[in-house]
Amino acid sequence: MVPDGHSLSAQSPMPALQEDACVKRMTPVPNPTDAAVIQAFAGIPALLEQAPALVRRARALDCECLLGPMDHPFYALIRGGRIIELVPAPVLMRSWRFSYRASTEAWTEYWQPMPRPGWHDLLALTKRKEAALEGDLQPFMTHLQYFKDVLALPRLYASAVPQ
Repeated sequence: MVPDGHSLSAQSPMPALQEDACVKRMTPVPNPTDAAVIQAFAGIPALLEQAPALVRRARALDCECLLGPMDHPFYALIRGGRIIELVPAPVLMRSWRFSYRASTEAWTEYWQPMPRPGWHDLLALTKRKEAALEGDLQPFMTHLQYFKDVLALPRLYASAVPQ
């Protein structure tokens, strides 16, 4: 029984409305460029494993963060400089210390073999308002070169990301 004295039956429109709301995605379905950026981003942990010097540089880094495209970020769990978990967000009840997210265009430009001025650096992307850096910036700024190098790893396979 609901407060107005009526009961909800299987014929009521209310369950259908709730079902429709649950079915709809919160974020738009990615276009081919977005999908390529998401796929390239998902490959970063494997690329990082092939760069032991980069992992060694951040051996003291342990943090949780959001990284990736604006509309489809990834929850990253970093331990000892290794990305041990990279899960598409939203991840229910997961906390993060900082977030670095950028537009699809920003990632596509950043991953070019020779990015244009203004598109070549993570902080330059924030200045252009193509990226957002939020939260507790201490781990990001302490390991800034590590994050610049890790997030630039897809440059090695720039042909995989549409231009």
